[in-house]
Amino acid sequence: MIEIHPSAVVDSKAEIHDGVKIGPFTVVEAGAVIGADTKLASHNYITQYARIGERCTIGHGTVIGNDPQDLKFKDEKTWAKVGNDCMIREFVTINRGTSAHGESVIGNGCMLMSYVHVAHDCIVGNNVILANAVNMAGHTTIGDFVNIGGIVPIHQFVRIGAYSFIGGGYRVPKDVPPYALAVGEPLRFSNLNVVGLRRKGFSSETLKALHELYKIIYRSGLNITQGLERAKKEIHLIPETKLVIDFFEGTQRGVIGGGRRSISDRSEDAA
Repeated sequence: MIEIHPSAVVDSKAEIHDGVKIGPFTVVEAGAVIGADTKLASHNYITQYARIGERCTIGHGTVIGNDPQDLKFKDEKTWAKVGNDCMIREFVTINRGTSAHGESVIGNGCMLMSYVHVAHDCIVGNNVILANAVNMAGHTTIGDFVNIGGIVPIHQFVRIGAYSFIGGGYRVPKDVPPYALAVGEPLRFSNLNVVGLRRKGFSSETLKALHELYKIIYRSGLNITQGLERAKKEIHLIPETKLVIDFFEGTQRGVIGGGRRSISDRSEDAA
């Protein structure tokens, strides 16, 4: 059964699936799609360009599918898509795409805390957690299982690799590689995201291989290109290490550096 509060304004041409609950003073435009069992709190604005999946929770004051904050935008028909099982808290804004990509996308199982901003043409993977007031500029890409602390601004076109963790309050001007723990100003690679990787079931052998790979990249005294060439010869190319190498080789903005104290040599950090 669909439940719509009497004060909500829901266009009859919106596609509302079974089990949806829409709270007071929420506006849903014609053409919007809201998946089964999704719950919208009060004062939300869901535009015609929004596509929201199933079993999501949308907090008060959220806006999904509004126009990009991009002077080049010419009112193209683009989208803002939210996957299944997402929790989107109060006052989040998710802009739709531009002709450059056509859509902004939030994957499945994500949590976006209060005041998160997802700009045009951003792609957020599955099971991502963005803490309060993470602000993504346009064309940002975030991989699966990334965790970002609060009040973090992310520069346009930046890529953040899967399973990485970025500490709260730090600016992200360059790509952050997969499996990384990134902190500091300027942002730097500190170590593997060991705690997060262990929680996700990564084996000691995989952590050791990643540890050795990053030691070559950041601690060998070589530049990135030389370090990658050496790593290809010395490191066993399992899927995880290959993903890191491919990420570095695919960068357009450059990848964050490593601080002097990065990558502990203690074996218990890698195993």
